[in-house]
Order: sequence, then C-alpha cells, then structure tokens
Amino acid sequence: MADPIHVTASVRIPGEAIRFKAVRAGGAGGQNVNKVSSKVELRIDLGAIEGLPEDALIRLRLAQRNRLDADGLWIVVSDRTRDQLKNLEDAREKAAAAVRAALVRPLARHATRPTRASKERRLESKKRASELKRRRSGPLE
Repeated sequence: MADPIHVTASVRIPGEAIRFKAVRAGGAGGQNVNKVSSKVELRIDLGAIEGLPEDALIRLRLAQRNRLDADGLWIVVSDRTRDQLKNLEDAREKAAAAVRAALVRPLARHATRPTRASKERRLESKKRASELKRRRSGPLE
C-alpha cells in the first residue's frame, strides 16, 4: 500500500486509493533503459480522495479526462529522471498539484461594455485600412 498524499490540511489522497506500477521508460539512458523499470505510473481512484468538494471533483475529472483509464482511474505518469524513487515523488507531486488546481474556483466572468476610447481606436484603424486599400486600387493606365 502506498503512502497517502497530503494535498492540503483538509484534502488528502489515501494510500488505498493509489496503485503504484513501475514500467520501462523510453528515451535517453543507453542500454540501461532496457533493463531498469524507472518510469512510474500511479493509478488514483478519484472518488476516494478525502475532503475534496463535489465541485472540485468535477473540475478535476474534467481537467484529467484524457488521463482516465477504462475503470475511471486517473493515471499519473512520470519518467522525468532515470531514478524510480525520484519519478515516484514527481508523480505524487503532479497529482497533488492537479488536485490543488482543481480546488481553485474559477472567477465568474462579468460582461463589460467596450470603452469609448476602444471604440474610437477600432473605428480609426478601420478607416486607416480602408484608406490604404482605396489608394491601392488606383486607375490602371
């Protein structure tokens, strides 16, 4: 069983919700990549995350929808280094950062009207472009 990931004081991913798997990584490493399983794959059950509000869970599912497997488990992968333990820590930090990002509520957008100055700038640039095009189409002799 994996150690729990403490995201905030009230939110944590319990060890029972995390499945750890080491696989062979591609890329740099010479002959070592053919022998050592340094790439880390964590599978996390999103429903088992403790203290995560429902709206944050929805945001997390939406943000990670391309990283969910057929069983609905979230796959977090790290092959940044050639060391398995460092990749494990990196994957755990990636998971915690994604959950922290999901906890932040997006600001509601309030519609605003364009300012008078921006309208004038827009019209002035249209006039300039129009004048430029008008001058291009001079009489052909």
